[in-house]
Amino acid sequence: MSETETDPVAQEPPQAPEREAPERETDLAAAARVLDEPGGLPAALEAILMVADTPVPTTQLATVLARPEAEVEQALQELVEGYEVQHRGFVLREHGGGWRYYSNPVFAPVVDAFVLDGQTARLTQASLETLAVIAYRQPVSRGRIAAIRGVNVDGVVRTLLARGLIEEAGQDPDGGANLYRTSTYFLERLGLRSLDELPPLAPYLPDLDEVNEPGTTTIDLGDRS
Repeated sequence: MSETETDPVAQEPPQAPEREAPERETDLAAAARVLDEPGGLPAALEAILMVADTPVPTTQLATVLARPEAEVEQALQELVEGYEVQHRGFVLREHGGGWRYYSNPVFAPVVDAFVLDGQTARLTQASLETLAVIAYRQPVSRGRIAAIRGVNVDGVVRTLLARGLIEEAGQDPDGGANLYRTSTYFLERLGLRSLDELPPLAPYLPDLDEVNEPGTTTIDLGDRS
């Protein structure tokens, strides 16, 4: 009886050793190299501000780029002047506590036509009055706002919150009511650096200590809600 030979176990051919991926520079090292090139800092500022949703303070830009704040400020001013000389369709401005790109006011008519496209979403008179009270008397509660305006403002306050023009600012230590203040977006929309640039309208509003909560004597400004 002949022995049956068995096929040797097939062996997989040896695989070539994996090639190690070339070492990549760290993001920080790459950024430092770019910043050291001529025009690197202004270009880096442009790259950051192009993707910013809100105004970026100079201090934050300096921290991210690891550059002195004075150097960053100078580079920003050079960008501002350069855009003005080039008559670009956008401008760089410092508003709302930081820097951000805006469309050039010269082209406002065509920008409005594109953005609005025949549809306008304006604030009502009631919203404007309520927003003014909050801007000049912040932080302020709904009850105080209602007392100044002489009408219920619950719906208007919800609208302003939804549009991001105001935000909650804690609670009244006396009664526990929610307090409201204007937002950074409010400053941005009005083109202001801070609330100090608001026009002097406050003297025309009553002091909060002269205003009673709803249910008592209030200042009657008419029902414009």
